[in-house]
Amino acid sequence: MITAIVQIRLPAKVALADARKIFETTAPQYQVVAGLIRKYYLLSEDEGHVGGVYLWESREQALAQYSEDWVEFVRQKYGTRPSVQLFETPVVVDNILGQIIVSEDGID
Repeated sequence: MITAIVQIRLPAKVALADARKIFETTAPQYQVVAGLIRKYYLLSEDEGHVGGVYLWESREQALAQYSEDWVEFVRQKYGTRPSVQLFETPVVVDNILGQIIVSEDGID
């Protein structure tokens, strides 16, 4: 599994309530993204950055999401390039499901 951490600097601060409304409107589109296990929406404490933490089945699926077209979309929308970091995720503890998930895959 792969975890991606995406960060985007905002041109203007956004309040938590407003960010929540925006996130809720875009969340359904992520329910059909191939290979996406889970997504967390993020808003920084200073309300100047948004982002997400994504858990992917594979590195290839993560890279397919963060294409140059996606980077350009984000750049045009927010006026800045997003920061994307990928991490190998060998073990996930899910206390809601009561599971420990172990990945046998590695970064290519």
